[in-house]
Parts: sequence; C-alpha cells; structure tokens
Amino acid sequence: MSHSSNYWLFAVFLFVFVAVLAGSHFFVFYSVVNFFKIISYKSKLILALILILLPMFFFCASIAAHLRETLFTRVFYFSASMWFGILTELVVGFALGWLAVGIIRFVGYRANTQTIGIAVIALVLIYVSYGIFSVFNPQLKYITVKIKDLPDDWKGKTAVQISDVHLGHILKADFLHGIVGRINELKPEIVFITGDLFDGMDGDLTGIAKPLENIEAPWGMFYVTGNHETYLGVGKAFAAIKDTGIKTLNDEKVLVNGMQIIGLSYPERGASKNIGETIQSMESFNPKIPSILLYHSPVQIKRVKEAGISLQLSGHTHKGQLFPLRYITWLIYKGYDYGLHTDGDFSIYTSSGVGVWGPTMRTAATPEIVVIKFE
Repeated sequence: MSHSSNYWLFAVFLFVFVAVLAGSHFFVFYSVVNFFKIISYKSKLILALILILLPMFFFCASIAAHLRETLFTRVFYFSASMWFGILTELVVGFALGWLAVGIIRFVGYRANTQTIGIAVIALVLIYVSYGIFSVFNPQLKYITVKIKDLPDDWKGKTAVQISDVHLGHILKADFLHGIVGRINELKPEIVFITGDLFDGMDGDLTGIAKPLENIEAPWGMFYVTGNHETYLGVGKAFAAIKDTGIKTLNDEKVLVNGMQIIGLSYPERGASKNIGETIQSMESFNPKIPSILLYHSPVQIKRVKEAGISLQLSGHTHKGQLFPLRYITWLIYKGYDYGLHTDGDFSIYTSSGVGVWGPTMRTAATPEIVVIKFE
C-alpha cells in the first residue's frame, strides 16, 4: 500500500472519528437538556463547555503522559481516559431512555423524563463501576483444542495464552504480578503472549515486565509483538523484557516436543504482511507437522488455513471492550473477533485480552487468561 493511500485512509479515519465523537457529545448534550428540562442559557453554556473540555483533557493528558510520567500525569491520564468509556455508555443509556419515552407516550401515558434521565445516569454509573471492577478481576477461560496428529508429549498438557496486557501508565508491574500468580497456579507446560504486552505510550518501563521472569513454564514462554509495540517502538519493548526469559518470535519457528511454534511480528505502521506467504517462506516449516501460530490479529484466516497451520492464537480485538463496540469488532473480523472457531483441521482462538486500552473499564467482555488443553 502506497504512502498516499495510507494518508487518505488516515484522513478518512480521522474524519469519521471526529464526526462520531462530536455527534456523541451533541447527543448527550441534547439528551441532558431535554430529559432534565434545562432552559437556562447559562446552564446550557456550562454543560456545553464541560462536554467540549472533557475530550480535550484526554488529548492533553496523553501529551503530558508522553512527555513525562509522574503520579500527577498517571492520575490525569486515568481520569481523562475514563470519560470515553462513560461517554460510550451514556450514548447507549440515553438511546434506551429515548426509546422508553417513545414507548410510554405511544401507549398513551405521560413520560416523566426527569425520572428516566436519573435512572439512565444511575444505571450507567453502576455499569461503569462494574466495568472498572472487571478489569482487575480477570477470569480463567478454559478451551480444549483438537489437533490432528498431536504429538504424544502434548496430549493432556496445558498451555496458557495471555494477550493485550497493555502495560503502561495505568497497568503496572503489580497488575502483571497478579496475572503471573494466576498463571503459576495453573502449572502450564508452556505460555504464549500474543501481542500488545505494552500499551504503546512512552514512559518509564524499568521493571514493568519483571514479574514475567517468575512464570514457571518448563517448555518456555513465547511472545510476538502487536500493534501497540510498533507505537512504542519494538526496540523499547524488547529492552523491557530482556531479562525475563521470554523468547521473542520474530517471523520464525521453533520446534517444541514435536510441535511447530510459529511467531509472526506485527507489521510496522504503514506496512502490511501476507501471513500465508510469510509462513510458507520459512524453510523449516512443514505443513504436515502440527503447528501453532502466534499472531496478534485474527486476520487472513483463509491464508493461514491454506498454509497448513493447526491452531492460530490471536488477540487484538478486546472483544470490543466497551458495550456495544463488540458488534463492530464482530463485523470487522467477520465473527473471528472472539472465541474458538474450528474448520476441518484448522482452529483459531481469539482472546478478549487480559488488560485494557484507553478507559480502564470493560463492559463488553471480561478480561481473561486462556487455559488450553490439547487432544
């Protein structure tokens, strides 16, 4: 793809993003004014200014956090980013509120919009609180994968996949320490990290990935980069995990007890990668031997299957992270945005991830540590 095409795509994305953002804020403004019958010009002006400033705070916080990481910039970034999660749920809440008003009026009753407005805001706050709680309480997701000609050493064994940890300004080493403890309780033979281990914001990464060195996995830990490592700079990501014992797979293959483990790095910004060709170009890859592909995004599924891969492990989508964005990821990734899918001798599992990006909340999907059993 040419640079000019990339610029046009970015311009279109930016236009759509700004339009959706502006439209969402206007919808919330319109809803608050009408549900609570605000008629004072001064009150409307104050509300409008608040709704204009809130998204600006996030961009200011991002710049501040990028320039220097302090307790203040961390709190500022956390608080400012939360608005986008709250905004998303307010849009959904007020849409349902307007639907309720319409139904009540349709059946011939008078709708008390102020009561409905209070109910919407209260329910949104409860839902957002649940989303914040969910971030710090990842669940174990157990799956069983059947692989043709599975090596005897792998039968009944346990692998763990984590994805999209997003270590950075909000989620630190203490968060990762808790994840590592949960992993060790599972006593896995092998651990896979399928990208976006880091959030992509500049900052002090000293020791942030240190808990990974405590993972107990006799067959090893294998890691591939995601899109957020390209934002951060893969060199910085590799430096942060240098002494953790993780094996980074950068378009390469290793053989572990008869199983081919193939790891593909995420392409740099503006670049693309033909996954099927990349796999088939590996001289040592044998499509007749069982294989596991680690790639951050659940894309090019047909090419991966045709290359002879047995199992693909991905992440990236967060399963939408915020309701109702899951429906968007489902459309973009054609149903492969989450869960286990099997087609003949090929399977793919896309994880919802164990961390968060942007607002520290998950209302569309619980974070997960994936526990894989092989048959």
